[in-house]
Amino acid sequence: MSGERVIYLKVAYDGTEYSGWQVQPDNPTVQGLLADAVSSMEGRATKVFGAGRTDAGVHARGQGASFSSSSTIPDRGYLLGLNGHLPRDIAVLDVRQTPPGFHARFSARGKHYRYSIWNAPTRHPLITRFAWHRHKPLDDEAMSRAAQHLVGEHDFDAFRAADCERENAVRRLWRVEVTRHPNLIWIDVEGTAFLKHMVRTIAGSLVEVGLGKRPPGWIAEVLESTDRRLAGPTAPPQGLCLERVYYPEMGDLIPG
Repeated sequence: MSGERVIYLKVAYDGTEYSGWQVQPDNPTVQGLLADAVSSMEGRATKVFGAGRTDAGVHARGQGASFSSSSTIPDRGYLLGLNGHLPRDIAVLDVRQTPPGFHARFSARGKHYRYSIWNAPTRHPLITRFAWHRHKPLDDEAMSRAAQHLVGEHDFDAFRAADCERENAVRRLWRVEVTRHPNLIWIDVEGTAFLKHMVRTIAGSLVEVGLGKRPPGWIAEVLESTDRRLAGPTAPPQGLCLERVYYPEMGDLIPG
């Protein structure tokens, strides 16, 4: 449609109550609610595209989304209007008109995920929704050494879900960093693109190293094997958060 412009949204959400990002016919999803809010403002059914899918229970601080609009609503109008339509656990943080051809998924050049682990004898009620509780002490230094084997371009077949639909499992990670913030351990993973359950499987495998069940070099062996059965368990969804999507059109400098 002539005169249409593409609007970019930066979206944050607590994914606890949702069946993931992607629209589903009978379950509440972030994309579905966002599309309803946009359609209400546009006065017509409007499809909203995301940078990528997040699973049920996974959160985001910086999910990228876009949609086509023929309206004259200004950026601030969308910001206020959409947040007025959305529930309290979903928020639009930024709205911008984009250069021609922008698409939230296809224009993305990288993503930053963070997996959080609460490493303390007892659970913390203010963190439970956003971290995996591991009560046994974790050796974060050993986890950090293991993580370095994942940096670079590799076949990550051993670190994806069995039902992952991507034909090619080769991905490039430019950062896998493990840091401790007294009882909270963060696993920050940045790369060009990700496979289904990839970050959660990386987290589950690094925890095996942190518990002393495996040496740091085991991660390299698993990577080379391309065998999912040899990797650690898939960490639960509540610890995972999509922190940022990198877009050159938005002025982002792509790491790596």
